[in-house]
Amino acid sequence: MAREFQRGHKAKISDLTAGTDLYVGVQISGPGLTFDISCFGLDANEQLSDDRYFVFFNQPKSPEESIQQLGPQAGDTESFRVTLDRIPASIHRLSFSATLDGAGQMSQIGPGYIRIVAGGEEVVRYSFNGSEFSTERALMIGDFYLKDVWRFAAVGQGFDGGLAALLQNFGGEVAEEEPQQAQPQASATPGFAPPPQGAAPAPSFGAPAQQPPAPSPSFGAPAQQPQ
Repeated sequence: MAREFQRGHKAKISDLTAGTDLYVGVQISGPGLTFDISCFGLDANEQLSDDRYFVFFNQPKSPEESIQQLGPQAGDTESFRVTLDRIPASIHRLSFSATLDGAGQMSQIGPGYIRIVAGGEEVVRYSFNGSEFSTERALMIGDFYLKDVWRFAAVGQGFDGGLAALLQNFGGEVAEEEPQQAQPQASATPGFAPPPQGAAPAPSFGAPAQQPPAPSPSFGAPAQQPQ
């Protein structure tokens, strides 16, 4: 049976499951709201020292595929596959976040959650709702962090800026648009680009939202349960 976490709760992953091949599901929604859900792979200084570990819609996996964005499935708005024993030693924290793409604020969201599934069994869930936030446009939901062993923390911390501000908070850089392409009404999100250091264009990443349609059976998400 899944453990229910409250904001600030922490636990060793090994106390939740013996598995290291994990499914992470995020559910967040609100009337008329659109979200970008991302994972930041941070170094020991909690900075994005390697842009290839910013996993989001335009870069859906890390180089060795220890972090993969899978797309919406099993009732989750977005989902990820995290293989802890493949994460390089330079990465000490995985921060899962949701940011608004367009108008709105986090006080407008309905009930949501982040959950971890191992071997088809949900092992932990942290739930949140809009009453916990106000005018923030980003939400740091939950973290995996390395402190002698991998652990999970329910964060639930609002952040005033959007995706660009959150990226800069973690030491990343926003790709600048060419002047002729910049439009006042455009969202900040499309300005992000895959890292320049030898990375292939985004289409070569092959976003796996439709292939496969569900997580691999080795860690598979359970069937959606009635809400």
